[in-house]
Amino acid sequence: MPTSQEPLPIAVTTDGRSIGILPRMANRHGLVTGATGTGKTVTLRVLAEQFSSAGVPVLIADIKGDLSGLAHPGTPEARITARVAQLGLDGFTFAGVPVVFWDAFGETGHPVRTTVSEIGPLLLARILDLNETQTGVLTAVFAIADDAGLLLLDLKDLRAVLAHVTENASTYRARYGTLATSSLGAIQRNLLTLEQEGGEVLFGEPALRLDDLMRLTPDGRGTVGILSAERLMKAPRLYSTLLLYILSELYETLPEVGDLERPRIVIVFEEAHLLFDGASKVLLERIEQVVRLIRSKGVGVYFVTQNPLDIPETVLGQLGNRVQHALRAYTPKDQRAVRAAAETFRPNPGLDVQAAITELGVGEALVSVLDPNGTPTPVERTLVLPPRSRLAPLSAEERAALIRTSPVAGVYETVIDRESAHEALAARIPAAEPTAPESEPRPVPGPAQSSSSSGKKRRTTAAPGPSDVIGTFAESAARGIGSQIGRQLIRGLLGSLGGRR
Repeated sequence: MPTSQEPLPIAVTTDGRSIGILPRMANRHGLVTGATGTGKTVTLRVLAEQFSSAGVPVLIADIKGDLSGLAHPGTPEARITARVAQLGLDGFTFAGVPVVFWDAFGETGHPVRTTVSEIGPLLLARILDLNETQTGVLTAVFAIADDAGLLLLDLKDLRAVLAHVTENASTYRARYGTLATSSLGAIQRNLLTLEQEGGEVLFGEPALRLDDLMRLTPDGRGTVGILSAERLMKAPRLYSTLLLYILSELYETLPEVGDLERPRIVIVFEEAHLLFDGASKVLLERIEQVVRLIRSKGVGVYFVTQNPLDIPETVLGQLGNRVQHALRAYTPKDQRAVRAAAETFRPNPGLDVQAAITELGVGEALVSVLDPNGTPTPVERTLVLPPRSRLAPLSAEERAALIRTSPVAGVYETVIDRESAHEALAARIPAAEPTAPESEPRPVPGPAQSSSSSGKKRRTTAAPGPSDVIGTFAESAARGIGSQIGRQLIRGLLGSLGGRR
């Protein structure tokens, strides 16, 4: 396993020098850019292979379905053997890496879920495409549920709480502000759209455990988690928010460790522009803050996109390890983009970076990495190393065999639907009221019962206020969350609960 001072080779310069990322600088984040068809996917393969061999787990989204071959050794194809010979790679051998397949829809990998409570209002508002006012109302709805100990596990729990808040909006106004019925209605309609798009599969239990993304094999290699994203990409907000949620969970859960010998995990964001497109100002600020701070948790973040300008400048300035593949300059706009991309590198007196960006062939790249002092090296023109794993995707049978023998096989496949907000608000959980006299039972949250058509009167209950909800559900919340009664839920920068479950 490489030491912190031995670079993980990713390319070879024109004069035959190897260039690579120092393991202890890998948590300073990175960027891989270039036009379609210029070699970004091969670079991702090489990065994943190198991180795995260095004992660094990786999570990477497979948006085109062509990364599954990482699990098997490659074969001597013509383009690979030609690159090996061109670079003079004596002793080059083919090898796969340990892979775990994940899939939000549970079709081509282990299901990836979280709970509504854990993902929080800020990220959920992004999925639902809410405006600022609607996001504020959703935040208040989460606060009501959090304060009451109402467990929001899946979308039916959220629907139940939204219905309850809609019916009792005036009761909650004094404590949580005005909860406009128009905003509540918009949230419910967008929730219905999400369900029709299949987004409900993301919410429920068992929720994803971060430890399962950070596994090492007995021989010390890092596991490469491949998130199937072909179908997920049809709902770009769902795709980007899922990755943001995982990043948020890592930040909120992992302890501060400073600069380690190598990262605990590397997260690769394919189509990185989707993380920022349409994001509110508040969310952008929070993302920038998490990216800046998460390196001290031992997490490296690598963005992959066509142009560096797809990344906000405040984030771009934090990406120390860079690989730039070719860009096209057919229009004045393209030419401005090339010029801007060239200006993001530390200059090399012997290289016209702007011209080189348009001249690079497939598999060629401009590379700048961090030196032992954390300073970007002058940009170099290089040839990216050939991957050692198989370029062709796995067959359905090969993939299924790996899923069956995975270290997390059977852990996430069966959905658990335990008592939560939906059941509580439907009055299927008895209210706990040890101090109230039997003659004066506390009302249960939910719609008041009316007299039946036969004329027989039934007892009616008043709409509960916040204190009623908190009191009624103290016992069920303690059972469900496992926390002490009265514990306050504290949400992190991106609104998730992180380690505060």
